[in-house]
Amino acid sequence: MSQTEFFPEPATILRMPSWLGSHVHEDRALPLAPGDYKMTPGDRWTVTCLKTNEVVYSGIGPVEILRERAAA
Repeated sequence: MSQTEFFPEPATILRMPSWLGSHVHEDRALPLAPGDYKMTPGDRWTVTCLKTNEVVYSGIGPVEILRERAAA
């Protein structure tokens, strides 16, 4: 067994607001570590991957980038 089977890599979650209401949010899994993303607030919030310059989110805010443990 590898070490990753005992200690799963943390997952990165992008938490976005939903049009369904202020207390409702949507979560989207991101493939890289939280530090690999730049969040820019404004009229339209953007989240950009620093490694690829890809905009992974552009929309209403606020948004959060969270680190969560992967399911074992």
